[in-house]
Amino acid sequence: MSHASRIIASTLALGVLTACSDNGGSVRSPASRAASAVSGAGAASVGDPYTPGDGNGGYDVRNYDLDLRISPRATPELAGTATVTAVATDRLTRFDLDLSGLTVSKVTVGGAAASYTRNGSELVVTPPAPIARGGNFTVQVQYSGNPRAVNDPVLGRYGWLPTSDGVFTGDEPSGAHTWFPSNDHPADKATFGFRVTVPRGLTAIANGRPTGTRTAGDSTTYSWREDSPMATYLAMVDVGRFKVRTGRTPGGIPVYAAVDPAITTTTVDKLYDTTARVTDTWAKVFGPYPFGSTGGVVDDVQVGFALETQTKPEYGGPMGGDPTTIAHELSHQWFGDSVTVTRWSDIWLNEGFATYAEWMWGERSGTGPSVQTQFDQRYRQTDSPDLWSVPPAEPGRARLFGRSVYERGAMTLHALRQKVGDATFFAILRAWTSQHRHGNATTPQFIALAERMSGKDLGPFFQAWLYGKTRPTAW
Repeated sequence: MSHASRIIASTLALGVLTACSDNGGSVRSPASRAASAVSGAGAASVGDPYTPGDGNGGYDVRNYDLDLRISPRATPELAGTATVTAVATDRLTRFDLDLSGLTVSKVTVGGAAASYTRNGSELVVTPPAPIARGGNFTVQVQYSGNPRAVNDPVLGRYGWLPTSDGVFTGDEPSGAHTWFPSNDHPADKATFGFRVTVPRGLTAIANGRPTGTRTAGDSTTYSWREDSPMATYLAMVDVGRFKVRTGRTPGGIPVYAAVDPAITTTTVDKLYDTTARVTDTWAKVFGPYPFGSTGGVVDDVQVGFALETQTKPEYGGPMGGDPTTIAHELSHQWFGDSVTVTRWSDIWLNEGFATYAEWMWGERSGTGPSVQTQFDQRYRQTDSPDLWSVPPAEPGRARLFGRSVYERGAMTLHALRQKVGDATFFAILRAWTSQHRHGNATTPQFIALAERMSGKDLGPFFQAWLYGKTRPTAW
């Protein structure tokens, strides 16, 4: 998420997951697993108090197929069928999906009717027969209604956001379950397919690559596919009127750029050209681009943020015309999208890295100060409690998207670069994106990698920069 637009405090609570599975599914404690195995009930939450109630236990999603009919400014606005393919990590006699609002009309498991109840933002499903631990299963949910955006007293309004001609979805941290049933926590990543039907004349854009377009009568259906694992908060569907340009970067990566014609601060050609240039540059710095396509969508929506939605960052209003914002969001394709946090308290692994990339882009392009100047300007701010009293790796409830996560996180990386030297520093970044490609990771894993590759004891360094509550004075 863009630094310039959302350096604000969060009201979400601090939390920790115990571990993660090979493809990102959460793993609970042995006692919790034993209790679940006896009861057969998957946990109703993964236990991350940054987003209380989000995520679920007992299964690991492998794929979402979303068949959506979106009718802007109509009732119902959304009619959907979500097909969720998963593997049971415990024996399940029931399990939960996250879903806020909306009306569920039918649920099946393995093609057979299943009973279900609603409990707040939980859809509780009882399959017709228990699902064995390790068993693959498919649950299909038919639902409809008018999705409601999340209105957070600090983060503001996000999630499903109507526009003048369609809809914009910006879901970080927990807006995905406002428009599709899911295991809505970044620890459980999955592949996605989208089939989006909209009124003729509108365009529907989603993650990944386009796989077909079909017009019948007054409607057009757009199909998209994202074959790399993706966190639910990175899923996107944008509907409206767009100018679109497609092609390939000079390095050969497919590009899809779209701009609402109501936007006057940029053009689709500028978005396309900057996206292509930044993507190829970061591929040289951070390692091979992790996905099958790149791009971006600029929509006429008053949200005040940009979001790193996988393969196609979304930009609200004029933000898509700012090259440093584009550089920030595209660096997230490595740091946040491919390598995804296991727990929200480690969000600096996303935002600190992307802010540092933003600084590097300004230096490389000549459009901003040097990275050292960026560091020095902030380090001189001795009386800035929002920087020095908030640990980036444990920001707490009120600072999930605060300055320390973004700016002190970036400063930590620059201080590390000074300590280990350029060659080792950039080797660490490339090893990080390679070793955790398409998976989940934690701050202790990054520290261990940095120590191993530098051959240095970096414990005191990281303690001061990531966990300390005072301004570091030496490193």
